[in-house]
Amino acid sequence: DPRGLYVCETGGQRNSLQLHYRMCQNCIDVDAATISGIVIADLVATLLLAVAVYCVTGHDRGHTSRASDRQNLIANELYQ
Repeated sequence: DPRGLYVCETGGQRNSLQLHYRMCQNCIDVDAATISGIVIADLVATLLLAVAVYCVTGHDRGHTSRASDRQNLIANELYQ
């Protein structure tokens, strides 16, 4: 427990420091293994989400509609 009064004496001078701190009750100790686990889990979840979106969107299966490629113009001289 590092709380308390610290005193430094040099060359006839005396300086003191009062130290107070508060410990976190619900803190989680994060080390390298925890961080790497979080990163790997995030990458796997992102990959699964990308595959799910790809499957749900109905990727091209060879039967495309050409209706959107052509426009039917109105037969009107004023419009032309």
